[in-house]
Order: sequence, then C-alpha cells, then structure tokens
Amino acid sequence: MIICNRLLLDILTFRNRKVNAMALWPFIIFKDKDTSADPFILNHEKIHHRQQLELLLIPYYLWYFIEYWTGMLYYRNHDKAYRNISFEKEAYANQNNLDYLKKRPFLNSVKWL
Repeated sequence: MIICNRLLLDILTFRNRKVNAMALWPFIIFKDKDTSADPFILNHEKIHHRQQLELLLIPYYLWYFIEYWTGMLYYRNHDKAYRNISFEKEAYANQNNLDYLKKRPFLNSVKWL
C-alpha cells in the first residue's frame, strides 16, 4: 500500500528532509505524489520490502539499526552510516534496474555485508 504524507514521513525520520520515501511493510510512505511516481524510488523501496519479507520484520529492523549505529560509531556521519547499511547498498545499487526483483536471488542482501 502506498501512502503519500510528508508529515508522517517527517515523524518517522525525525524531520530528515533528505528522505523521499520509506518502506515499512506493508506500506511505502512517500513525501508527496510526485515522488511516488518515480519508478526508481518505488523500485528502491520494493527492494526493501523483499528484504523485510526474507528476514522477517523484527530481525530486519534489528539488523538495520545495528548496522546503522555501528556505522555512526565508525564514521560519525549520518549519511555515511546510512549509505553503508547492507540493505541500502543493495537497494541503491539496483534501484535503476526495474527487472532486478524478478531475478534477485533469495537473501541477496547478505552479499552486501
């Protein structure tokens, strides 16, 4: 289900204005309708949905936050910590390939560790 709501996205991301969308199974939350029409951003978030389904939700979010906070301790920079999360690496590397999810191997996010 797709939701377009800047206020909700602001709340979930602590008002980080750089965030265009967020995947929280079963929802994808976009900052606005224009962003929701971007096929590459939508594909990026669908990749996250697949990751969430494969790992189940709680393990996915635990792993995500552990990687993020480990990155924050190491890089001391939000953007670097965020971009070095294995789930984000996979999603950014493949967001422009709209056929990626059709061919993606099971648990492929492990490759990005």
